[in-house]
Parts: sequence; C-alpha cells; structure tokens
Amino acid sequence: MTMNKITDWNQVPDFADERSEAAYWAVNQLDVRLMNSALQRPDVRESTTITLRFDPRMLARIKRIARSRYLNYQSMIKQWLSERLEQENR
Repeated sequence: MTMNKITDWNQVPDFADERSEAAYWAVNQLDVRLMNSALQRPDVRESTTITLRFDPRMLARIKRIARSRYLNYQSMIKQWLSERLEQENR
C-alpha cells in the first residue's frame, strides 16, 4: 500500500474524533522534510560549557536511560532541563 506524503501542514485537516484521525494517518504520512522543519533546534553558538558533579551511580542510571532511548546522555539531560524550565514558567 502506498502512503500519501503530506508536504505542508495545511494538508492536515481538523479531525472530528480519534477514529477519523487514525483513518487519515493510516493512508497518509508526513514528509521527512516537513517533520525536520518542525524540530526546535537550539542556537549552538550561544551554548556555554558548564561542569556538574554527579554521584557515579546516578550518572550510570542516566546513561542507561539515554541508551535505552538511543540518545546522547548529555542531550537528554539538556532536554530534561528544558522541559522542567517550561513547567516552571507556567
């Protein structure tokens, strides 16, 4: 079965319910370029290096979680911090 490629967000309709949304996504998929354009990318030029000290067991647990998600552990920590900052700002 050939999937229809969605190349513009305007092609995605408003759905009346989850069943109609599921039916839509069963035959349509987002184009990779559209998905990539939606990613929020931090401005690397404004990045600052810091040093944090972790208990070795805690760091091992963090690394294990990151590996299970196929992520770099430092990137995952930054993601967690970013999500928490958003919560705090609400």
